[in-house]
Amino acid sequence: MTRTLALLLAASALPLSVVPALAQPASTEPAYAPLFAAEVTQAKRDLDASIRAGINVPVPKDPGGGFTHEQHKRNYRIIFEGGQLYRLTGDRRYLDHVRDMLLAYADLYPKLGPHPAAANQVPGRLFWQSLNDSVFLVNAVQGYAEIRDALSAADRRRIDDDVIRPMAHFLSDGSPQVINRIHNHATWACAGVGLAGYLLGDRDLVDKALMGLDKSGKSGFLRQLDLLFSPDGYYAEGPYYQRYALQPFVVFAAAIDAHEPQRKIFDYRGGIVLKAIRTAIDVTHSGYFIPINDAMPDKSLRTEELYHAVAIAYGATHDPAFLSIAKWQGHTVLTPAGQALAADVAAGKAKPWPFESRLLGDGPDGKQGALVLLREGSDPDGPLLVAKNTVQGMGHGHFDRLNWLYYDETGAVVTDYGAARFLNVEAKHGGRYLPENDSWASATIAHNTLVVDEQSQFGGDWKAGEKIPTRQLSAGLDAPTRWSIAEVDGAYPNVSIRRALVMLDVDGLSNPLILDILHGTGSGRHRYDLPLHFSGHVIDSDIAFDQHLAERPVLGTANGYQHLWVDGEGTRSGPARFTFMQGSRFYSYHMAPSAGARFILAESGANDPEFNLRREPALIQRVDGASAATFVSLLEPHGRYDASSEAVVASSSRIASLEHRRDGDADIVLVTFVDGRRLAVAVAGDTAAGATHRATVAGRSFTWTGPVGRLDLAKGDAQ
Repeated sequence: MTRTLALLLAASALPLSVVPALAQPASTEPAYAPLFAAEVTQAKRDLDASIRAGINVPVPKDPGGGFTHEQHKRNYRIIFEGGQLYRLTGDRRYLDHVRDMLLAYADLYPKLGPHPAAANQVPGRLFWQSLNDSVFLVNAVQGYAEIRDALSAADRRRIDDDVIRPMAHFLSDGSPQVINRIHNHATWACAGVGLAGYLLGDRDLVDKALMGLDKSGKSGFLRQLDLLFSPDGYYAEGPYYQRYALQPFVVFAAAIDAHEPQRKIFDYRGGIVLKAIRTAIDVTHSGYFIPINDAMPDKSLRTEELYHAVAIAYGATHDPAFLSIAKWQGHTVLTPAGQALAADVAAGKAKPWPFESRLLGDGPDGKQGALVLLREGSDPDGPLLVAKNTVQGMGHGHFDRLNWLYYDETGAVVTDYGAARFLNVEAKHGGRYLPENDSWASATIAHNTLVVDEQSQFGGDWKAGEKIPTRQLSAGLDAPTRWSIAEVDGAYPNVSIRRALVMLDVDGLSNPLILDILHGTGSGRHRYDLPLHFSGHVIDSDIAFDQHLAERPVLGTANGYQHLWVDGEGTRSGPARFTFMQGSRFYSYHMAPSAGARFILAESGANDPEFNLRREPALIQRVDGASAATFVSLLEPHGRYDASSEAVVASSSRIASLEHRRDGDADIVLVTFVDGRRLAVAVAGDTAAGATHRATVAGRSFTWTGPVGRLDLAKGDAQ
């Protein structure tokens, strides 16, 4: 560790130096760009408050959200911020406070055993699960690195030997069941252990972090980069955990690049670290992560993990699009990378992020299904159709193959529940995942995909699901007709499911139409249920629902059905319409049901004595006693509601009818608008890009190439 290397790190805008940069004398503290100045100001407030309050390093006792849990979280933030402030200002108050806090941990840490509030996770020492201990170490090493060379030899030795080194050993040799996994918990452990190794000059720790405890390369940080991301940078557990895992990935990668530039870590596996950062931004709408799998719907790009990721990515690429994300975030990090990013934001160098339609392959080879994002334009708040055709997502994955979601300017329209959890709210099971996460949130009926015989896919066994990939058969990403076609076999015994989702731009309509064609094909007789979980208020429907007003029955007894109240049931011969309002817009859901289909209007929240579930509506199409079922639906956004002016425009649907028929192996859907125009969409069974197909639509011969074709018919064209 040398001062020369520290200065080189600062000059290259790397976010982490595990060697100290030269601290600025307080009298020469420079003027900062506004974004960075705000971080410095807030950090000074935090440190001043902590200095006034004095050192508080309690004996661990509480689970997530409890006092000791939150105090140790505050402490690692203070260690990180205090170290950065000392580097920036040279003010010894910050050095002294960080030193004293770390010395208090040197008194406490050697006495600790497994955390008393440990539950079903591997217990930590400071926290109820070892994951949080890893987060502590990642942050503490970064702060300690900035003051370490300014300490006395005795203080440095105590902190090294009684805090940093024993923490690193606990998270490595002491927790093989964590660090040797291919999982986000292991990523945090590898980052903490590796950063500690670089700081202490301990090659053994660094190698264990990089290549696993046995240094074979079968586990460890590099193996996680190989297996947890697809070639497109999509993370196995989904966007929520991609966000969470990014911080250790990018911070440790920056440290590797600083200490071992010959590894070319940012070029590793085709630049997978930087791809992962870009993909994390792409899997958002209005800045919020798409909440598939175990996910909290309120998580956005405004998180510490993404502040680090954006700063590091900009430092590595100087892509001005990252600056626009930083502007939206309104925050950066107290590192040289954050400082450089803020300066370029202030200099007006930002350019818009290029949001676009994408097919993100899943699995290490990118061939285990995909997450398909169909966007209309580059507006981050604009229409977005998400087709979840991924593999399981490991233990955090939900049983929702071929699920879909839809967003537009009003927010989430066709929704995903996400996880059943009140993160760090102690009164709610210590902030852990709730029992309802298994009984409801991960169940197939809680998603917008086919349920067979009231069972969850793969029998609710994620390990079974992990063995069976989804097949992404085709995707079209260009206007005016975008699509995703995928299928899965094995989610249910002897049942195959294929789904085509088509986004259709139509002249005269402000937002696209979403066509959904789903086939469930099996042997024997089955009950097929297709839910639509939506956000908003029911307006009206042409389905005559038999409403349950006196008492609300429950839909079923298990696999999520026990959590659904039934508000109404109905049937309709011929096309059906269901209209709801979300925010300032109306949405009509048109259906061309199979003969004998029933409709169920439901709401989540039944059998929930602890009030752990949100009350959210769903419309379920049901086909009973059939070997196969086809569901054809069309989502139509329309109109506008302005509460301030009390104005309502186009609250009625503009679609007169929805018709479906089979022509050979193709599905033909005809949409008739109230103004007389018609739109025909054809989806072929053969999804080869070069295959040519022919059908007769409205008396006209219709030829198309590729799996999806469309024919726009003006009023008066052949009937």
